[in-house]
Amino acid sequence: MRVLLVDNLLIRRYGRLRMGPGRALACGAVRGNHRLCEFSDRDLARYMGFGIRALGEWRVNGALLETARNFRPDAVLLGHCDFIRNATLDAIREAVPGVRIAHFNVDPMCDAHPQAQMRERMASCDALFATTAGAERLRPFLTGRNVVAYMPNPSDPALETLDNSARPAGDFACDLFYAGQPRPGDPRLEFVRRLTEALARTDLRFALVGMGGRPPVVGGAAYDTLLAGAKMGLNINRYFGMKWYSSDRIAHLMGSGILTAVYDGDQMQRFFSEREALFFHDVPDLVERLRWYQAHDEARRAVAAAGRAAYHARFGGERVLRFMLETLFGRAYSEPYEWAEEVYA
Repeated sequence: MRVLLVDNLLIRRYGRLRMGPGRALACGAVRGNHRLCEFSDRDLARYMGFGIRALGEWRVNGALLETARNFRPDAVLLGHCDFIRNATLDAIREAVPGVRIAHFNVDPMCDAHPQAQMRERMASCDALFATTAGAERLRPFLTGRNVVAYMPNPSDPALETLDNSARPAGDFACDLFYAGQPRPGDPRLEFVRRLTEALARTDLRFALVGMGGRPPVVGGAAYDTLLAGAKMGLNINRYFGMKWYSSDRIAHLMGSGILTAVYDGDQMQRFFSEREALFFHDVPDLVERLRWYQAHDEARRAVAAAGRAAYHARFGGERVLRFMLETLFGRAYSEPYEWAEEVYA
């Protein structure tokens, strides 16, 4: 299949890349033997507009239409792509008869901005995908002509190249790692404050990035180095208890063989067992479990290894993309996807 992927590919960051869902889907397309064409809308808009946003938006839409005419895709997959107008998608349909178009959104669906993005695309796309589950979150974007579905955050071994589960306890810069950029009022701030106080009474070394005055590290080799130094990782999100939602942090941690602590209210137990991840309910529960794994490193390594294998097997980019394309084209599923109950039409 010919796949045109339109996403923010961060060319202008000059190697400080993020291992995001778009790149994992691109890797999945190659692994699935699809013909792939990538289109980085934000980079092109900036370059083509000479710093003038309105000019860049106009030109990048024309460039996308030209790309579609030249490449003639079977499927167009759009990331957040705020520069791309629906009129351009309509023009692509006219230029490439039979093309199917989908939008995927990786932000939490209770925020206003991703909701607005989904509303904008719901009439112009054949399918919408979100990394948030729940009928109350997804059904509002149905039109009677489209399909709306949950998608996991995909991983790929070409992106998550580490395997920290294979390394002994003394080989790490920190025992617990967390990277986030919460704003004032974010519940993660209070959670991390309480956790920091509790861990200060233990021998666990807690590394925070992007919080407490520490600058964020959002990509590139510097981020890879931070992951390589982490024995265990914390996966908490801006909203606690949203069904199956996580940022792509969970792919970075679990996919890298880092024993990953996951809040049990997010219901990720649907996909992973306690033999593959560390599930916790609150700060005292988390600290108790972290201390146990700190004292039992063989168990830490076994769970981290199983979690890494499970994440790549279940949420690998090739498999997630196959699900998306089968959903987009209305085909019978080729296998029983664990999240298929969250498909609405």
